[in-house]
Amino acid sequence: MRRWLAVSWSVLRRVGSTIANSWRRRLQFRVVASTLLLGLLVVVLLGAYLYRAIGSSLENDRIRASQSEAQSLTTTAQANFDSAVATDVNSLYSVAQTLVQGQLVPPGADQTRYVILTRAIDNTSTAVLGTMGSPGVSSDVVTDSIRRAVSADPTRQQTQIVQFHDPQTDSDVPAVVVGSQVQVPIVGAYDLFFIFPMRAETATLQHISRSFSVGGLILVLLVGAIAWVVARQVVVPVRRASAVAERLAAGNLNERMPARGHDELALLAKSFNAMADSLQTQIHQLEGLSRVQQRFVSDVSHELRTPLTTIRMAADLIFDAREQFGAGVARSAELLHTELDRFEDLLADLLEISRFDAGAAALDTDPTDLAVLARKVVDGAASLAEVRGSKVTVTVEKSDRSTIAEVDPRRVERILRNLVVNAIEHGEGRRVTVTLAGNDDAVAVVVADRGVGLRPGEASLVFNRFWRADPARTRTTGGTGLGLAISLEDARLHDGWLQAWGEPGVGARFRLTVPKRVGEPIGVSPFRSVRRVPSEWRRDGAGSRPASSARCPVRRSRAGWPRDDAPSRPRRCRGRRRRGRRGLQRARDVVPGPAGARRQRCEHRAPAVRAARPAARRGARGHHPGLPAGRHGE
Repeated sequence: MRRWLAVSWSVLRRVGSTIANSWRRRLQFRVVASTLLLGLLVVVLLGAYLYRAIGSSLENDRIRASQSEAQSLTTTAQANFDSAVATDVNSLYSVAQTLVQGQLVPPGADQTRYVILTRAIDNTSTAVLGTMGSPGVSSDVVTDSIRRAVSADPTRQQTQIVQFHDPQTDSDVPAVVVGSQVQVPIVGAYDLFFIFPMRAETATLQHISRSFSVGGLILVLLVGAIAWVVARQVVVPVRRASAVAERLAAGNLNERMPARGHDELALLAKSFNAMADSLQTQIHQLEGLSRVQQRFVSDVSHELRTPLTTIRMAADLIFDAREQFGAGVARSAELLHTELDRFEDLLADLLEISRFDAGAAALDTDPTDLAVLARKVVDGAASLAEVRGSKVTVTVEKSDRSTIAEVDPRRVERILRNLVVNAIEHGEGRRVTVTLAGNDDAVAVVVADRGVGLRPGEASLVFNRFWRADPARTRTTGGTGLGLAISLEDARLHDGWLQAWGEPGVGARFRLTVPKRVGEPIGVSPFRSVRRVPSEWRRDGAGSRPASSARCPVRRSRAGWPRDDAPSRPRRCRGRRRRGRRGLQRARDVVPGPAGARRQRCEHRAPAVRAARPAARRGARGHHPGLPAGRHGE
């Protein structure tokens, strides 16, 4: 029994879930279901009203007919008793028996009424005639209430409707009981009751009820069919518009809705097509402008290489001979040499970012141990770490999973170099840790520092081009402003993730996760969640709440990392304006979701404020590994 109940409950839940999903997702289903329910309610209420009205009318007609017939029969019975010649009770009993079972009941098999003659309640005569009635009818059908009513007013008829067991049909039917009083010689007052079964009225009401049920059901189904046809006339064009909009959003800008007629739907189709034409024109204009911009950046970058090479040769000669000049000229030669280095770095980064914008970037993958790359990057940044007073350590989590993955070594090394140099530059002389781990699907690297950290909302801005956490901060090592933007594009090129987390005054962490095999999605990062910052990292009472990435509604672990088991369906973010010292800024959540999901990016509605700054990151390129990088996108 319990198993049967469990199976039934499971089936009911599935059916309910199916109906609920159809109700939420299908407009036509909602319209038809609502029409059916409302139509059924109207039919039930109207049928109940008509049923009661018809039943009441039949009942009243039957009562009037019964009273008229009973009045006539009562007059006949009283005349027979008055004309009867009876000298004792026995002879009187024979007269009453003949009257009750002969003249007062209908002849033949038509039992449309029954008769009961019984002693009145207020009869005090010593002579008793006894109770007599139609065969098969019990005197219990006559209630005490109607007997008292007859005794209280003998000159008037009393009527009552009771439930009566009909001997003819052997079933319970309503019946009209009409009572009056007659005077019987010798024995005194007796009550005469006529019982009229309402067989015909009951059959009529049953027929009407069946007719109402069948007719109401047919009417509801017809109304539902009409609602389905009407709703389809509206829903089908809407579905066509939805399909056209989806194809339009997928990039097929030539899709249009068919516009026929002059009704509201035709007006909708014409407005939609006008909007699509406008969007197509604007998109083509923007694509043209984008191609011009990309070509301009690429051409300028290439054209600058030749004069830059000449200037570099001349500057190197002047720099090598600076000891022969005066102090002012020697210092100018050093500044010229430094700024040329920055200019070369900026030019290289612009060329690289233009390749990403043009979609020309490609991977040259090879099985590579990321632990070896991390140690190579740390060794290359050792001189900068020594100058800054930071100690950089590389740790590989103990696991039976290796840290070897099919990646482009040059690009991954560039990502790690940007992250490590960035951490050293802004670690304020504290320890920097590089931690690696692997699982069946991916390899992850976490670079953590204990420096200035990130304010709330800056975890996403760090990957924007030419963005700086503090514009007033003095540049000690320089930077192009494109390092982390290029790193993010490199990670995406691997179908990987690059995510940021931080707290003001506590530190920042960057997590790089790449798949072990090319083309396979990442299920769960080896660092599924990162513990809260240890207490020894904190200073000046810094809190433990992580800085969220532009506060987008992406599910996150308690440590602030986006959870890897978050739904793959991208969620839209409602634009939220942030007002700070630099005015309104545009924030982008660049935290990618799990593999297979579209990149989640929420564009806040405020205008962007991006200031290009002097460039000098050497570590963002594939060479000059020892030079530092600017903080967070510099």
